[in-house]
Amino acid sequence: MREHFHYGQDHLTVDTTIQLAKGIIKGVFSNETVQRIKKSEKDVQDIVESKRTVYGVNTGFGILANKAISEEDTRTLQYKILQSHSVGVGKPIPTEIAKIMLITKLHALAQGYSGVQFTTLQRIHWHIENDVIPLVPEKGSVGASGDLAPLSHLFLPLIGLGQVMYKGQIVPTDQVYLAENLEPITLGPKEGLALINGTQFILSYAVKGVERFFNCLEIADIIGAMSLESLQGTKAPFDPRLHELRPFSGNQLVAQRLQTLLKDSEIMESHVDCDRVQDPYSLRCMPQVHGAARNAWLHLKELTEIELNSVTDNPIIFDSHDTISGGNFHGQPLALPLDYACFAAAELGNIADRRCYLLLEGKFGLPMLLMNDVGLNSGFMIPQYTTAALVTENKTLCFPASADSVPTSLGQEDHVSMGSISGRKLYQILENLEYILAIELMSACQAIEFRRPLKSSVLLEEAHEFVRRQVSFASEDRVFADDIKAIKEMISDYSFVKHMLETAEKHQINLHQNHTNFHLHI
Repeated sequence: MREHFHYGQDHLTVDTTIQLAKGIIKGVFSNETVQRIKKSEKDVQDIVESKRTVYGVNTGFGILANKAISEEDTRTLQYKILQSHSVGVGKPIPTEIAKIMLITKLHALAQGYSGVQFTTLQRIHWHIENDVIPLVPEKGSVGASGDLAPLSHLFLPLIGLGQVMYKGQIVPTDQVYLAENLEPITLGPKEGLALINGTQFILSYAVKGVERFFNCLEIADIIGAMSLESLQGTKAPFDPRLHELRPFSGNQLVAQRLQTLLKDSEIMESHVDCDRVQDPYSLRCMPQVHGAARNAWLHLKELTEIELNSVTDNPIIFDSHDTISGGNFHGQPLALPLDYACFAAAELGNIADRRCYLLLEGKFGLPMLLMNDVGLNSGFMIPQYTTAALVTENKTLCFPASADSVPTSLGQEDHVSMGSISGRKLYQILENLEYILAIELMSACQAIEFRRPLKSSVLLEEAHEFVRRQVSFASEDRVFADDIKAIKEMISDYSFVKHMLETAEKHQINLHQNHTNFHLHI
């Protein structure tokens, strides 16, 4: 693993972004990058002194683009844009996402096409390295001209305004600067516009969405295998020959993983000669459904990593005589795949809920509701009500925000992406999905115990044991919300998947054979 990442120079990936946010990797500036940034800063100053009209440098913004700004007011203009555009509402976004916004914006600005001062980038870098993270309201961006409102709030601290998370507390920026012996930045020409034009709110939700969705995909295969095994299903539909005839990469990966997870299971061998012809779709079609979700995940990951290394503000400064006012700030390239990922994540929960239901029916040797003494006990009936509720909530979140557009800026910005909403919706859907998967995992662990003394495969036995360290077998009713919470936490903190990957490595089992592009480090 690398120790340093060079802002504005190295290739940024989802993995690297997460490692920068966690402080595992330190971000630095190379001498070459510093010189490129300073040249771009000088190009903007030359534009101001030449009195050549360039949008956002010596003009107003949006519908006010034709309003000229005097040379002496160009710096005041940049201060005012941060003030006027800080109109976000709602709860603060997670601190980790706000930090990723700082990281991704710094990398974009450091490429040297934005005309910002190096001292400004150094201050952003200070906020990242010292975990002094601005508070950013969750609502207010339409996803073009970039994420104006959230980025304005993100950079209010540069001019001494706004609030930050400082040593675990929400503190006004001016108090933090006083404690740290710092002064607010005086923004140069174009800097305010460069700071708030861009897609970093959408992008940061995409980065975190890629990470969380990957975790859910890894878990869904493991739990799905446990449910199939508990229900005495067959692994014949996972035969690689079948998937060579319809060679979607995600499908092939899931089929291979299910075959590997179920290998050498005594439970599977115990009914190999049964007369069942085929299983319900939620068991038989896991490669097709989980696999389609993996294909959607990969598409989002690939487009996110293009955006991570892009310059998305406006105008772009090539040199003092060559500037282009374009639309790189428009969020549509990420809004569409984020909405697609919402559908895929919701479907992963939908099929998991169906497996939860199958486990309760009392078929194939399992007791009804997964308890021997029901009547006085309700067993695992009601946890499935929760998955049903969460599945429906996710369906209501699947309306594609990117299919809508409301004109802004008196019609100057007449088509917007709404990608910020797409990103936030994916975050909500993944939160619900983690709970759905937790309930299926709880149910599958309960069901497997009715197959004893037969053993599962090495990996699935370890998955069962990992859960049992915190959640015991239920012989009678109890407050299942506590169990659900405990299992959800081992999903959302990635400890379950990490443990399974470590177990696979220990036993020299490859769960991603020939499909390394579908992998992510968590």
